[in-house]
Amino acid sequence: MRRFLSIILIGTLALGIAACAKEPAPSTEASAITETTTEAPAEEPVDNSDDKFVSAYTAFKVTSESLDGKYWIDDCVFQGGNASPQLSWEPVEGATTYVIYMVDLTAANIIHWKKDGITETNLPQGWATSAFSQGETSHADYVGPNPPSGSTNQYNIYVFALKAPVERVKGSLGTPAIKLQDFMDSLDTDAEGNTGNIVAVGRVVGYCTGKS
Repeated sequence: MRRFLSIILIGTLALGIAACAKEPAPSTEASAITETTTEAPAEEPVDNSDDKFVSAYTAFKVTSESLDGKYWIDDCVFQGGNASPQLSWEPVEGATTYVIYMVDLTAANIIHWKKDGITETNLPQGWATSAFSQGETSHADYVGPNPPSGSTNQYNIYVFALKAPVERVKGSLGTPAIKLQDFMDSLDTDAEGNTGNIVAVGRVVGYCTGKS
């Protein structure tokens, strides 16, 4: 009798073990952590349509570390360090040289930076030869923003990407450029007389408030 009960007990245990073996393993999907990737916000397209001087030309991005928000830092203004701003841009396909104009759009388009023959695409702050008086502008490339006391003026830097060098870059440093549009458009003709020379134009917009 005891042997019979033992056989029944062993059989019952065996059936229980077999049943447990057939149960599916707990799903790991519920406990799995779903990783999500946060995409960087898309950059706004570069556009020149709001600038009457260069709206006709393809745009490219130019950045400057010499801006504090929307204002040129003191190191770059005439009453400060008078150093030309830092500029960076990616090489423009089809361009072999670059031209820079920095213009006070508030005060009769006074030219504050004029330079041609540029092949670098990362210009450190203070890269240009600066003028510290009106008499030095004949052999300098840059003179810092210097608006009247209390006046906030807009100073745009334009970087023209050109297929080939031009005969000359028009305009005089430190003087108004009434014909600024003509000066810029003349860059579209190279030194050999070929037109369609401007590949694209990049811009940096900054402001300066005159000190008392």
